[in-house]
Amino acid sequence: MFVVVVGVSATTWAASPIERMEGLVMPGDLVQGHARFETKCDKCHESFDKTKQSKLCRDCHEQIDIDIKKEKGFHGKIQNIDKRECHSCHTDHKGRDMDIIQLDHETFDHSRTEFELKGNHQSLACESCHKKSKFFRIPKYDCIDCHEEDDSHKGRMGRKCNNCHFEAGWLPANFNHDKTDFPLRNTHQEVGCQYCHVNERYLKTPKNCYFCHYLDDVHDGDRGIKCHQCHHDEKWARIEFDHDKDTEFKLNGAHKSVLCKDCHEGNMFKEKTKTVCFACHEVHDSHYGNYGKRCNSCHTEKNWREIRFDHDKDTDFKLKGEHKDLACEACHKGDLFKVKTPVECAECHRLDDAHNGQQGDNCTKCHDEKSWIKKVVFDHDITKFPLHGTHQLVSCEDCHASEKFKDAEIRCMSCHEDDDVHKLKLGKNCELCHGPADWLIWLFDHNTQTDYPLDGKHEGLDCHACHTKPVKDKIELPTNCFGCHEKDDNHAGQLGRQCEKCHVTESFKTIKIKDKK
Repeated sequence: MFVVVVGVSATTWAASPIERMEGLVMPGDLVQGHARFETKCDKCHESFDKTKQSKLCRDCHEQIDIDIKKEKGFHGKIQNIDKRECHSCHTDHKGRDMDIIQLDHETFDHSRTEFELKGNHQSLACESCHKKSKFFRIPKYDCIDCHEEDDSHKGRMGRKCNNCHFEAGWLPANFNHDKTDFPLRNTHQEVGCQYCHVNERYLKTPKNCYFCHYLDDVHDGDRGIKCHQCHHDEKWARIEFDHDKDTEFKLNGAHKSVLCKDCHEGNMFKEKTKTVCFACHEVHDSHYGNYGKRCNSCHTEKNWREIRFDHDKDTDFKLKGEHKDLACEACHKGDLFKVKTPVECAECHRLDDAHNGQQGDNCTKCHDEKSWIKKVVFDHDITKFPLHGTHQLVSCEDCHASEKFKDAEIRCMSCHEDDDVHKLKLGKNCELCHGPADWLIWLFDHNTQTDYPLDGKHEGLDCHACHTKPVKDKIELPTNCFGCHEKDDNHAGQLGRQCEKCHVTESFKTIKIKDKK
């Protein structure tokens, strides 16, 4: 005995003081469910600190931890549960057969759970729902979870038993059909359940008329399965159909006297009846498709031979002059709507173009519809380059040296570069000084047309005194004194570049010096 104690003491005293104490203290055996942790104290305890035990409990009992966090179930509904310790209700080390749950079946208040006992449930024994050797917590509590074996419908009515049955008594059942997706109206109220719910099929019962009434269909399916568009549940023989109101195709003119079957062939819902004229009247088309399929552009429903087409009103191309006498086929080749008829002169008259395209495609600048040859007029003023001044005296060939008319250059320099006495020193915008009236008559105001007004000695200078080099595009010259007068600087740059601080434009020798006092 001494040897055993010494052995235990030696092993125990090799650990820390707290571990030595915990190792010596063992109040009793754990319950059967915790027995596998008997040598793993740290699963439930943490250094004699009881305030940390509940967290360890909830780490193992995860579902109860979820209930507490979501405030659901028995544990989740306990007041101030987060401030209470698990061991205050559930104590261990009382032996293998100890009832650690400590639940009094006689006094337990079931309303503190998610399933309050009502009606016949109140008289049931706990074991009726909570099987032995199972946890008390039941994850599912729909009727069918317990009563599946009692279901005389064998699942055909679904899982929501409470739609018809009550806890006060399983029978009699009460069901209001009007709360379904198919309220019973008129003659349907007189029909027995079994006539619609064959073989007690209740779930996903078809609501379409045809599924029940296809044997009554005198149309043999030719009118489709949307019976309600014509028939009413008040009386099957009562027809409610107005072609003008209930469809997108009103019956006008000769269509009113046509029989349904003349237009509706086969199942009119699976095979949608076409509403374009050509779908029915293709065999009547005397144009053989050349004028397209939009028959209503010319014909009316009142009478097929009655034509209502006015080229001037119904199109964007009014017929004038010689166009009025042309036959339709002269312009309209092939399908009138698929092949768009051109409205530009050149598209039809390209073979008649004596200019071979040299004058462009805008024939109306010179020609009109009255006569292609007579009264040919061209007004240069409607172009981008109206003729003014001496330009009016110039022959066409002087400017249009090649066969290029439409895109001829309109800038002065394109024609007058050889006449430029400035040799491009004043740029290419000749029109800033010159006008078409006469090349030698020019007008330019340096003070208003530039950002550099000329005053003093600058006023009488020749243009080329400053503009000394050819310019490609924009004229850019320095506007500060030093930019032009660097070579005249007697100070050799010692006084900087801001000459205007001392000098004026009237005379370079005139000095302005402010008196500093």
